[in-house]
Amino acid sequence: MLWGKAGFRPTCAGVFLLLVAVAPASALAELERLAESEMSEIDGAGIGLVFDNFTFSHGTDRPDTDGNQARIFRISGIKSTDGREVDITVNHLYIAGANSNYGENLTPVNLGRLVNPWRIDIVDGNDIGVPDKAVLELAAPSKIPGAEGFDCMGASAAAGSGQCSSRPATADWIGERADIGMQMNVAVGDDRSANLNIHARSAVIDGSYLRLWGDDQRKQMAGQFKLNFYSPEVSINACTQDGTACGSRITMSDFALELAIGNSLQPVFFDVDGGGNFILEVETIRSPGAGQIAANGLRAGSNAQTWDFYQDYYSNPEYRSNLQIGNFSVGDRDFGAARVEGMLIQHLQIQTKDLAP
Repeated sequence: MLWGKAGFRPTCAGVFLLLVAVAPASALAELERLAESEMSEIDGAGIGLVFDNFTFSHGTDRPDTDGNQARIFRISGIKSTDGREVDITVNHLYIAGANSNYGENLTPVNLGRLVNPWRIDIVDGNDIGVPDKAVLELAAPSKIPGAEGFDCMGASAAAGSGQCSSRPATADWIGERADIGMQMNVAVGDDRSANLNIHARSAVIDGSYLRLWGDDQRKQMAGQFKLNFYSPEVSINACTQDGTACGSRITMSDFALELAIGNSLQPVFFDVDGGGNFILEVETIRSPGAGQIAANGLRAGSNAQTWDFYQDYYSNPEYRSNLQIGNFSVGDRDFGAARVEGMLIQHLQIQTKDLAP
C-alpha cells in the first residue's frame, strides 16, 4: 500500500491507496493533478509504503519440472587482473515469510505496518543536525518505545518486550519479519566456484535509514546511512553447482548488526573520479574552532563550546556501530558468542579500481 501527498490527490476523500503485490493489482482511486495553489499547501508528510502478503522470488539454477529454462540474474563486464572475464551469477534471490526452510517453502510476509510504514520523505535538516538543508530520507519502520514494541530478535516475542515495530509471525498472523536469502557463484574464465548460499531467518531492519543532501563546501552528495539488522539466525554455506553436496554450514545465532556510516558531524560523501571509479568517504571530523580543552580533560577550565562538541561526538550512541552474535558455529562445532561494541568511524575511504590490463 502507498499513501501520502506528492503532487497528486485522489478524487475520493482522504489519502490514496495503491495495492502492491506479486500478482496483478488494481488501484483504488484515480489521481488528479494538483493546482499550484493546492500544491503550496502540501505539508511534506511524505509517502508511506506497506506491502501486504508480499513474496519475492527470482531465479533458479536448473530448469523446472516442465523443462522451462533456468532464470538467473547475472553481472558481467568485469575482468580479473590477468584479463579473464568475471561472471557473477545470482541463481536465486528471495524475500518471504517465516519458516521458509532456506527458501524452499516460500510463503507471504508483510513489510511495514499502517501505523509504522516504510517512508520516503523530505525532512527538515535543522531537525536532524544538517542546518539549512532539505534532506531526502528513505527509511524502514522506526523503532518505538519498549512498552509498545517487540523484541527485535525473538521469533516469538510478545508485545512490550522490545523496541521493534515489526511483529513476529504467529499461528494467526504472518508477521512483518522476512526470511531472506541468496544463492550465487562466481566464474573467472572457465573456472566457476561452488554455489555460495546466504540466508537470514525472521529478519528485522527497523530503525534503518538512508539520508541524502547536497554539500555546498565539497560540491558533492552527502549522506547518513544507518543499518540495523536483526535475525535469530544468519547462515552461510557452499554447495556444488548441482546442489548434491554441501560443505559445513556457518551459523550465527542471535545476530544483531547496528551499523552507522556518516552522521550530522561527519557525513559520508559520494563521488566519482576522472576514471569513472566510485568513491565513498567519511571525512575526518571538522574542528569546532580554536577553543582549547583543559589538560585534565574536564569541562571546567576548557572552552565550553569545544568541550561540548567533542563530548557529543564521542558519547552519542547514534554515531557508534555494534555487532553481536549469540553463538558462532561451523557444522557441529560451537565457538561461542562474539561482539564488537561502540565502534566509531573517524575516517573511511573506499574507492573502486579498474583491474583490467
